[in-house]
Amino acid sequence: MRDDYDFSKSTKNPYAKKLKKQVTIRLDEDTIEYFKDLAEKKDLPYQSLINLYLRDCAQSRKDLKIEWQ
Repeated sequence: MRDDYDFSKSTKNPYAKKLKKQVTIRLDEDTIEYFKDLAEKKDLPYQSLINLYLRDCAQSRKDLKIEWQ
């Protein structure tokens, strides 16, 4: 390795704003199984599929209607 490196011509990472943040959420087992089954059919990791679904909800400003019984 060199003692010094020249970063004067470097550029910012264009994907830095798209980095993912790790969070912990609690989901029902049947919900996880649903996404795992769907992800297997789509050949995607289930966490990526959940992220895509949540991103779609956020971008379309989907509103959740809750009715308690």
